[in-house]
Amino acid sequence: MVSLVPASRKASRAFRKEQLIEATIATIARKGLSQTTLTDVSAAAGVSHGLVNFHFQSKERLLAETLRFMSEEHRSTWAAALATAGPAPAARLNALILCEFTSAGQTPDRLTAWCAFWGEAQNRPLYLQQCGDNDRAHIEAFEEACASLISEGGYNLPPKRAARILRLTIEGMWLELMFSANPYEPDEALRTAFTCAAALFPNHFTQAGLVTP
Repeated sequence: MVSLVPASRKASRAFRKEQLIEATIATIARKGLSQTTLTDVSAAAGVSHGLVNFHFQSKERLLAETLRFMSEEHRSTWAAALATAGPAPAARLNALILCEFTSAGQTPDRLTAWCAFWGEAQNRPLYLQQCGDNDRAHIEAFEEACASLISEGGYNLPPKRAARILRLTIEGMWLELMFSANPYEPDEALRTAFTCAAALFPNHFTQAGLVTP
C-alpha cells in the first residue's frame, strides 16, 4: 500500500519523536524514572505537553520507545563496528571492545538512563521486552568472536565463559565509572578491558590493545 502521508511530514514526525526521546533521556538522567513526567519532557524539549501526548499518548509508551531507541542505537553501533572489522577473530573482538568506550552513544545521560532502567525492578519486564533480542545478539557476537579466536589461537578456554568475563568486565566498569567516589577516565576503563582480553588471549591482546602483525 502506498502511504498517503508526504515524505516530508514523515521525516518531520520522525525528527520530532527523536527530539522528544532525547529530552526523555536527559530528564531521566536528571530526575530518575519515577520522577520523570510528560510535563518535564515537554519542558526539556521546548514543546507543548500536548505534542508529547500526540506522539506517545502516555508515560509508559514514552519510556518503552525511549528504551527501544537506546537499545537499537547500541545494536547499530556494535553491528557497524563488526561490519568494518573484517573477518579476523581478534579484530572483531577488538571492534566489540572499542565501540563500548568510543561510541557517541556512551554519553553520561545515556549511561544514567540505562542504569535507571536496569536498577528499578518494576521495569524489568519492560527492559526484557524492548531489549531482550538485542542483548542476546550482543552476547552472541561476543561469543562468536571468542569462539573463533580460541579456535584460531589454540586457547584452552570455554568460549561462552570467556565472552561472559569480557562483557561483565565492561559492564562493571561503566557502573563503577558512574557511581564510584573516585571515578577514572574512560580511557583507563578501556585499558582495563584490554587487560582482561590480554589475560584471556595473550597472543592477540596486550594492555594497550590489539597485537598487530
